[in-house]
Amino acid sequence: MNAPSLSPEQAAVFAAIETTQENIFVTGRAGTGKSTLLNHLSWNTSKQVVICAPTGVAALNVGGQTIHSLFRLPIGVIADHEIEHTAEVRKLLNTIDTLVIDEVSMVNADLLDALDRSLRQARQRKREPFGGVQVILFGDPYQLAPVPGDADERAYFADQYRSMWFFDAKVWDEADLKIYELTTIHRQHEGEFKYMLNAVRHGRVTAEIAERLNTTGARDAPGEGIITLATTNAAVNRINATALARLPGKVLTAKAEVTGEFGGRAFPADEALELKIGAQVMFLRNDADQRWVNGSVGTVTKIDQFVHVEIDGEVHQVQPAVWEKYKYSYSAVTKALKKDIVAEFTQFPLRLAWAVTIHKSQGKTYDRAIVDLGQRSFAPGQTYVALSRISALDGLYLSRNLRPSDIIVDEHVQRFMERATAVPAIEA
Repeated sequence: MNAPSLSPEQAAVFAAIETTQENIFVTGRAGTGKSTLLNHLSWNTSKQVVICAPTGVAALNVGGQTIHSLFRLPIGVIADHEIEHTAEVRKLLNTIDTLVIDEVSMVNADLLDALDRSLRQARQRKREPFGGVQVILFGDPYQLAPVPGDADERAYFADQYRSMWFFDAKVWDEADLKIYELTTIHRQHEGEFKYMLNAVRHGRVTAEIAERLNTTGARDAPGEGIITLATTNAAVNRINATALARLPGKVLTAKAEVTGEFGGRAFPADEALELKIGAQVMFLRNDADQRWVNGSVGTVTKIDQFVHVEIDGEVHQVQPAVWEKYKYSYSAVTKALKKDIVAEFTQFPLRLAWAVTIHKSQGKTYDRAIVDLGQRSFAPGQTYVALSRISALDGLYLSRNLRPSDIIVDEHVQRFMERATAVPAIEA
């Protein structure tokens, strides 16, 4: 696989991971290439690396396993419950050199502490953080937050932790994590837009910045070839269903083929993909031949055993893609880690794309988009994620003016990141 070449700062972080035993937190603004670096690491490391993520879809996207399935941890607060290991899990955890956790901002403090306890116990190194495993965390707390549980879970966190966030886990202070902040933005190239996005990220939007964003965004959006980023699934489903119904012709449905134990409904694409000629679609995977990228938007021109999609005046024949679900195991023969495919999901790498939720737009890049915050933005970082998907200021369209109440920054993130940035970022 040809990975894109790394920038100097990405290469420096890769070298730090590869040549030291340091525990590292890799963060950075949207579009600074955290995913590119993680992809490069997974293909080029010489270490016994295991990659995991808090959700099924996030794990699929990075070719890893969910934290819960890797460590066989129960769902919900683990607190001081006994952690039991099978012989197989114990051997697996003893073979790891480096544990990579992607989207760490969605991992709560209790889960990070449970994972630490699990590694110490399995490796019989009770005094060492993470049982002596090198831990590499990837994520941006300004973008995705941990999901609060029920009232009992929230009460537990209020009682035991300063906050739910991973950086308030008890192991955090012991682990001596070195923080690298990627600073070179690859998604946007205009200095002014980068500056404004940074202000939104930190909750420091001035009246001038708000006016500039609102004035730019207040134009009428083009009728086609543009995607709406909305706050709720209900809004997205309504926009997509209405637009699909308006098209002439009948709906054709592509059913996904699921083999093996996929578990749950956390599929990376629609199980039943409904399309018509003229439907606006978004790609969910990068193309090996670089004809499109994850997030490219196009129009369906023909449907036979393949789906033909026009992007920027060029029609491409799209074949089904296979998402593989992995499980790590220990091989007694090679005394090394094995990564086995335990399930496969085959479907066209497309989804209807007149609209998508801001949450699902994570990691994607759009030339232009309508940002629809509905009645209000209701989650910290949501407005920042939406605006930072767009590659240039003139690609921004707003369904209504931004208001101060739309710019929400979690106070715990502010506290942590202001303290954390004392660690110097790498000079590019």
